[in-house]
Amino acid sequence: MIIDFHTHTFPDAIAPAAIGKLQAASHTRPFTDSTVNGLRASMAAAGIDISVVLPVATSPKQVPHINDSAIALNARADETGVYSLGGMHPDFPDWEQEMERLCAAGVRGVKVHPPYQGVDFDDSRYIRILKKASALGMLAVTHAGLDVGLPGAEQSTPEKILRAREQAPDVRLVLAHMGGWRCWDEVEKLLPGTGVYLDTSFALGSMTSNGDGYYTSEDDLAMLEEEQFLRLISLFGADHILFGTDSPWGDQTATLQKIRALPLPETDMRAILGGNAERLLK
Repeated sequence: MIIDFHTHTFPDAIAPAAIGKLQAASHTRPFTDSTVNGLRASMAAAGIDISVVLPVATSPKQVPHINDSAIALNARADETGVYSLGGMHPDFPDWEQEMERLCAAGVRGVKVHPPYQGVDFDDSRYIRILKKASALGMLAVTHAGLDVGLPGAEQSTPEKILRAREQAPDVRLVLAHMGGWRCWDEVEKLLPGTGVYLDTSFALGSMTSNGDGYYTSEDDLAMLEEEQFLRLISLFGADHILFGTDSPWGDQTATLQKIRALPLPETDMRAILGGNAERLLK
């Protein structure tokens, strides 16, 4: 089973406006129309069995609506193959009750995005969310590192992630973008041995418009070379790596091909492409 642990969708009614706004801010082009049906078509083309949607609440007031959508999406997951975690904002006033509501509805975890939420990841507002997730047996997933759409935003650097991890050591914590987008040297130095999981999204290769076609600027944003990518897998353990594409911002077919081309043992490849996510998501 192949599970894409890191995808994004929007409701049909707002998808065109949302994807257009994000595309303009990040200078990246999407590979789907960002709807659930668009994601399903991409999955079918790539041969992906399940995709996990990671919603981002950019304001506290969005949280209940995002989570209502997540619960509704999960109710159809057997039919669609598209599952969703919940979204949480550090300033949402009823955060504790909302996490309990998600847990009762069978949602397996919550996603936070410090750069878009404007709060450092080691802030006490996030620590309480991490501790609550641990108490409920839920996953916590965070954007990690810099963000292509918010130059200079440093709310989720490896240093801040390490300080948060020290305060909430028991939560099953997933760091997007191989632990810290374009901060990978610091990831290598600071985070091995902490028990965190890394997803592979938006990390391997290059974003140059002359290569993958992700980035529409004339600049070339290099990502991880294969050597360092494999080193991170070795440092954190193949059992702590989750295949993810960041669809619609990553091409599911191309990303899967890149991972499959890596010189990894078959047992490690199976774990990364789906086994680890299946275990975490139960």
